[in-house]
Amino acid sequence: MMKLIVHAPTPDALVRARRNVINLLRANPQAQVELVLNGKAVPEALATPDPETDSYLVLCQNSLSAANLVAPTGFRTEAAAIEYIARRQMEGWAYFRA
Repeated sequence: MMKLIVHAPTPDALVRARRNVINLLRANPQAQVELVLNGKAVPEALATPDPETDSYLVLCQNSLSAANLVAPTGFRTEAAAIEYIARRQMEGWAYFRA
């Protein structure tokens, strides 16, 4: 089974990443995918919700804190995006930078 982390650290990357997730799941509905956000992509994702892809989001807590934001209920967070991405890669997940 395909397991893919799509990483978006900027608002422009977030736009691409959302399209990437949708396209991947159309091509491979059985794929496991996580859209990991850090940096300026985090506040952008909260400001521009997307019902099609928000369930795949993993938000960096460091980025939330730096922007003085709190993740809304139901949003998944991880302490540090860099550590989370590295851990997922060690677990066999592939990495794609949007």
